[in-house]
Amino acid sequence: MSRSRGEVDSVFFTGQGEAGIATELPVALTEAVLQRGQQRYNIYCSPCHNYSGNGEGMIVQKGFVQPASFHDERLQAAPVGYFFQVITNGYGRMYSYASRVPPEDRWAIAAYIKTLQYSQDAPVADLPADVRERLEQASTETGAAAQAAPEAVSSAQAEGTAPEGAD
Repeated sequence: MSRSRGEVDSVFFTGQGEAGIATELPVALTEAVLQRGQQRYNIYCSPCHNYSGNGEGMIVQKGFVQPASFHDERLQAAPVGYFFQVITNGYGRMYSYASRVPPEDRWAIAAYIKTLQYSQDAPVADLPADVRERLEQASTETGAAAQAAPEAVSSAQAEGTAPEGAD
């Protein structure tokens, strides 16, 4: 039993349960956990993986090898425990962060990565009603503008005022 944490399941420290890699967080998922995960992700992960998780962080711009995108199909399907284990043990060129990032922060980062993945591929039906409304409104306005553009070019051509190459 830990003096600072009390009795803690071994999954918390390893990311591995009896059935294999943990598929669920061993801590409660709260807004505070996600905010902490985002903060820690921005510090430790974004230099390589970028703020969006696409693997195009600053290190790539400086000539280093690009890490994997969290939005690749393989990593989209990875359970949350996988990310905890990679942060803990390292993977490929990535070194272990176990001595730099405590377990609770590693879980927070892993939860944030899964949220980041979801944010890039969320079904519209999962959005709040007000956001769906704004999205539909913007889509309608964009569609109307796209339809109006060819008509405006045709009209300008008929009047002889269309810029060259506008056909």
